[in-house]
Amino acid sequence: MRARAPVYHGRSTHREVAVTATETTHSTTTHSAPQPMPHADGMPPKLLVDGLSKQYGQVTALEPTQLAVEKGEFLTLLGPSGSGKTTLLQLVCGLVDRSSGRLFIDGVDQSDTPVHQRDIGLVFQHYALFPHLTVAENVAFPLKMRGCAPGELGRRVKAALDMVHLGHLADRFPRALSGGQQQRVALARCFVYQPSIILMDEPLGALDKKLRDHMQIEIKRLHRETGTTIIYVTHDQEEALAMSDRICLMNHARIEQIGAPHDIYMRPRTAFAADFIGISNIFRGEFVHGDGRPRLSTPHGLFVLPEAVTASGKGGALVVRPEHLRVGAGAANSITGTVTEVVYAGSETRVIADLGAGTQAILRLWPGEPVPRLGEPVTAGWDADNAAFVP
Repeated sequence: MRARAPVYHGRSTHREVAVTATETTHSTTTHSAPQPMPHADGMPPKLLVDGLSKQYGQVTALEPTQLAVEKGEFLTLLGPSGSGKTTLLQLVCGLVDRSSGRLFIDGVDQSDTPVHQRDIGLVFQHYALFPHLTVAENVAFPLKMRGCAPGELGRRVKAALDMVHLGHLADRFPRALSGGQQQRVALARCFVYQPSIILMDEPLGALDKKLRDHMQIEIKRLHRETGTTIIYVTHDQEEALAMSDRICLMNHARIEQIGAPHDIYMRPRTAFAADFIGISNIFRGEFVHGDGRPRLSTPHGLFVLPEAVTASGKGGALVVRPEHLRVGAGAANSITGTVTEVVYAGSETRVIADLGAGTQAILRLWPGEPVPRLGEPVTAGWDADNAAFVP
């Protein structure tokens, strides 16, 4: 089969790119130098994944995938274990060979460029610091490998350590640092040589929650101050929502949905996206047509659908977030169940109610709202437009 020319839309802040089964084959032709990829508007994305895929024998680690990342964007690859997110990251940086497709950076085909020539920085979950080198020496290492002049090297190392607030620890060894400090050294070592793209593979996975929250703010600050393009891998949905310009949600070796955090949370396109991102109450049923808006007939009631929904096909699922459920009657849609658990989480209280037919609902109560007792009946409702419908 012939390799199909890459297709992407005009430049935009948030690019919507679908997964396509691109008809490409892995070319073994060696070029003397990468050639710029032709593009219509003169402004190619920072990174374009054009049909990249990976097979291990009969196992598909990544289906042919289309993805464009803008210059300066913070894109998170999110998904469960085995979804293909780390495989995609490894293909981008060249750590594994592709089975098909091409990779473009700044419009130039880098598909066959060795990993050390792609101008890509890597930050791993395990910091990979040299234990026999000081903090400053660790940060200076990539500059030395690139032949940086001593005077320039010292200036850039100092600037990088000041950027992560570790200038006062320049002479310490990694063993004398906390986990968070070691991760900041790893970040400084990556930022110091100013790669055009930085890839981060679950860099906060080994830290406790409080330190993770702090490092999320640090990474966001570094991204904002440097304007570097970052592709970030995580399975932590809260981390993805907090840090990203866009989220690329992956499942079963392909992209499930891509968009801004708010869009994916409020307007999931599939039941998987609704269930994986945040907490969801999902009610499945069939369409009922009549006067006014279409409704969804479920084992737990007849629910008015959001105004934007076009009732085509047999039915689907209604997704209601816990924060949109309000205890008491009076809303367009309501459910009734029995309280089986109350979970106090500081800023909120979660109530779990058994609706029967093997279904539970989760309600979120804010401070000051009365908390029902275990075993009590509870009714909660929501406005029709405060829900999402997925096929």
